[in-house]
Amino acid sequence: MTTTPVPTTVPTAHAPTPVRRPRIGLVAGGLGAYWPQFPDLLPQLRRSARRVAQRMGEFDAEVVDVGFISDEREGAEAAEKLRAADCDLIVGFLTTYMTATMLVPVAQRSGAPVLLINLQPTEAMDHATFDTGQWLAYCGACPLPEMANAFERVGVPFRSVSGYVEDERAWRRIGHWIRAAGLRGSLRTARHGLMGHLYPGMYDVSTDLTMVPATFGGHVEVLEFDDLRVRVEGVTDTEAAARVAEAKDVFDLDASVDEDDLVWAARVSAGLDRLVADFGLDSLAYFHRGLDGEIHERLGAGMILGASLLTGRGVPAAGEYELRTSLAMLICERLGAPGSFTEFQALNFRDGVVEMGHDGPAHLGLGGRRPLLRGLGVYHGKRGWGVSVECTARPGPVTLVGVGQTREGRYRLVAAEGEAVPGPLLQIGNTTSRVDFRTDPGEWTDAWSASGVGHHWALATGELLPGLRALADLTGVEMTEVRP
Repeated sequence: MTTTPVPTTVPTAHAPTPVRRPRIGLVAGGLGAYWPQFPDLLPQLRRSARRVAQRMGEFDAEVVDVGFISDEREGAEAAEKLRAADCDLIVGFLTTYMTATMLVPVAQRSGAPVLLINLQPTEAMDHATFDTGQWLAYCGACPLPEMANAFERVGVPFRSVSGYVEDERAWRRIGHWIRAAGLRGSLRTARHGLMGHLYPGMYDVSTDLTMVPATFGGHVEVLEFDDLRVRVEGVTDTEAAARVAEAKDVFDLDASVDEDDLVWAARVSAGLDRLVADFGLDSLAYFHRGLDGEIHERLGAGMILGASLLTGRGVPAAGEYELRTSLAMLICERLGAPGSFTEFQALNFRDGVVEMGHDGPAHLGLGGRRPLLRGLGVYHGKRGWGVSVECTARPGPVTLVGVGQTREGRYRLVAAEGEAVPGPLLQIGNTTSRVDFRTDPGEWTDAWSASGVGHHWALATGELLPGLRALADLTGVEMTEVRP
């Protein structure tokens, strides 16, 4: 039997929610037989290893550097150190040729995914002046096929990045792996709130809660709207007034906003912050229909302001009980991009764009305009009334990210890239973005729908496909990319 946490006070500062830093293990190595033959080689390789450790730390990662290995015994010792360090990713730096026996123990014992990097000192050798010792500093590519073959034979997934020490293209790729490993690690300990009940009839939204920990790890906390009600009842007039002031600072207010509705939304927002703090939530999905203006209907209708503020602070909140979309939004957030609750709205064949967004909570970091609060006398398809949010994605690249569920029950990532473009937008209290996929909007919509994504997803600013591919690789989750 579990005990319901005692409500806490509302946070007074709305800084972004702290994010767990990725812990990256680093082991560099080369064949010890070379050191007495070429005395200048090892010092040069150690300098490269120190530079690699420094660059890895620039990704806001905690680097666990276990040093330089020269034979299989030192490799086994490094493997034990990395196993004890509980890393999110192990990076093996192939500074020159080394045997597979030196790294296979690291790959097998660490319990973490392994990335091999082959970064030679510069772009190319000086062929006219190099001797054998200088050449050996450039032959980290030599053992790479050996490692791939050995990893395959011992059952360890293989991935690598090749380049040179100051190669920004290579470091971008390494960065994708580091961020994805940090995301995988944070998902393994994440806590996802699921409050209320399924929107009646939405088969696609219905999901197997066990698949969250089975796929990504973490915990689903099943909540009731009464968990929110008792916290909203504890919000003082002073706290509600402070939240109203915050709303007026963050949003433009349309003339349609009723002051009493705004105060109620502010109370719900303050109570929602307590709920998230008390249960230690990293994301939240919710829905409650209610009836005839009773308290649960009013709570459900009052969620949009608070859920949008939470989402903007890095705790994604999705309506309509859409757990898989709150997961997708969290994935976008941890990859460094704001992801907003989204569905199809209409196709614009005249302008060649797909219009998409949603009523309810929005991500305030979309950045296309200052967000606006609009008063609504009715929420389409839902009970209640109150304030809703309008905003849009800034012009530029966007990525759609969804989590689908297959007939076999497994989760799959579904993603596509497009471009948010300016143009006319609805003014009905919805988040709306116009996305150009460089193809016929109808054909693209058919392809996206056929992916099995479901009718909600996250729309994020920026290009996230490389990071999503890395996450899919590290978690073993199938990923579908929808292209024109």
